[in-house]
Amino acid sequence: MEAEQEEPEEKGSPLLRLLLELGPLVCFFYANSRYEIYTATKVFMVAIVIALAASYYLEKRLPVMPLVTAAFVLVFGGLTLWFDDKTFIKLKPTIVNALFGTILLGGLAFGRSFLKPVFSVAFALTEPGWRILTLRWGLFMFALAGLNEYVWRNYSDDQWVAFKTFGIMPLTLVFTMLQMGTINRHAEPEPGEADQ
Repeated sequence: MEAEQEEPEEKGSPLLRLLLELGPLVCFFYANSRYEIYTATKVFMVAIVIALAASYYLEKRLPVMPLVTAAFVLVFGGLTLWFDDKTFIKLKPTIVNALFGTILLGGLAFGRSFLKPVFSVAFALTEPGWRILTLRWGLFMFALAGLNEYVWRNYSDDQWVAFKTFGIMPLTLVFTMLQMGTINRHAEPEPGEADQ
């Protein structure tokens, strides 16, 4: 019973994490709709720092993926403002997703699943399960990178911002839901489950 109570504290609230991840994107979308992409980039940079600080304050840790994403937002947002060139902020999702995809697939090539240390607090899988999930996420990251490239090169700033805000996250959630069958099939049995 005690273990069940400690687990949520260790994992943090999934709803809270979602709000902290979506908050800066919604601020970005709103600022772009009211002003323009350069102002929206400034708002995005401030909002992502606030979200990261709130995450650390509430969970007493900085999750790896939001930390890396925040670093890229600050770097590419800074380049956008410094050079007065919105291409940098538009390239950010392409580069971040391609980087994550490269890390995941590169790790697999060397027999390692880099998803395991990130998601092992959420669920326990067999080694084949981690390999399958890592391969799929790696390929999905490259698909998102390609999709971002297509959208920003072929649509307006407003349409790209809308896609970044309301397209990437739903696609990621749908993709995550589609992995639940694999997660269930390759779940490691809980202690005592085999006896039942």
